[in-house]
Amino acid sequence: MAFSRNGFGYVVKELGLDQLFPLPRRLIVKRKQEEYSKSVGIRIRSFLEELGPAFIKIGQMASTRPDLIPADVIKELEQLQDQISPVSWEEIRTILERELAAPLEDIFQDFDKSPIGVASIGQVHKATLKSGETVAVKVQRPSIEKTIHTDLEILHELADRAEDRLKSAAKYQIKDMITEFSKAIKEELDFINEGRNADLMARQFSDDKDLIIPKIYWPYSTKKVLTMEFIEGIKLNDLEALEKNGYATEQLAEKLVQVIFYQIFKDGFFHADPPHNGNVLALTGNRIALMDFGMAGRLSPEMKTHLASLIMAMVKQDSHDMIRAIKKMGGCSR
Repeated sequence: MAFSRNGFGYVVKELGLDQLFPLPRRLIVKRKQEEYSKSVGIRIRSFLEELGPAFIKIGQMASTRPDLIPADVIKELEQLQDQISPVSWEEIRTILERELAAPLEDIFQDFDKSPIGVASIGQVHKATLKSGETVAVKVQRPSIEKTIHTDLEILHELADRAEDRLKSAAKYQIKDMITEFSKAIKEELDFINEGRNADLMARQFSDDKDLIIPKIYWPYSTKKVLTMEFIEGIKLNDLEALEKNGYATEQLAEKLVQVIFYQIFKDGFFHADPPHNGNVLALTGNRIALMDFGMAGRLSPEMKTHLASLIMAMVKQDSHDMIRAIKKMGGCSR
């Protein structure tokens, strides 16, 4: 199984899975010699790729946490986005024409067969509508809903076993974390939900000329196809390209922080996918664009108040107020 193939056979034993998936001792010894010649980061990435899209998504989220994860592991996790194979054009065309209930030629005057972006749930193609507008068309991978459902069942089973057998897993409430993750990824499978999130955020920042939210083309969008305004920019984590093109990186970072805090504390509705490859772009004039609205969060007025108290306590380095705020956050609805 994937654990043993990537050098994590001890996890199989810790979770009691060795009784379900017994491996010959000679095979375990041979694999140990091969696997441990690879770095931990490479083995973790290979492990997640092998397990499927839900696990890849977890790896992508983890890659945005350099405060928790070693740099060499993050470097490998950042490659997860680039290692996903695209769906064939024939399959993409079939999905598009079924979802939009029309031949592509009736809707688009031009459609690039090669994707400009590939992710675990879908891929994006550049196209031109009959009306002349350049758009980005996000198409859901075939059978991904069924695959995600299977992945989540596996994750829940692993979480159950982990909390039963490992004190650290119970301490960090792994089961609750997986439940929250399951809810979020199921919402991502509905592109109508993503489009609504984008529209709501566009209204939220309608007066801000330095923040761009792509327009959604609803006549050409369904649960599995999302057609949006095409926005060209430089990924915010591509520092070399930003400096080469004369962007003020400090100004861009300050703008992003302002946007995040405004979302959370003003309206309580925020972009919940951590900034990673492609979902924040730098535009000319040191503006930024937010992309990919599949994951969004909402905070109650009560939660916003407690979160503000926590941040103020952190700034003052007041551990007592920090603990008090965290306890209050744990006792109120989101």
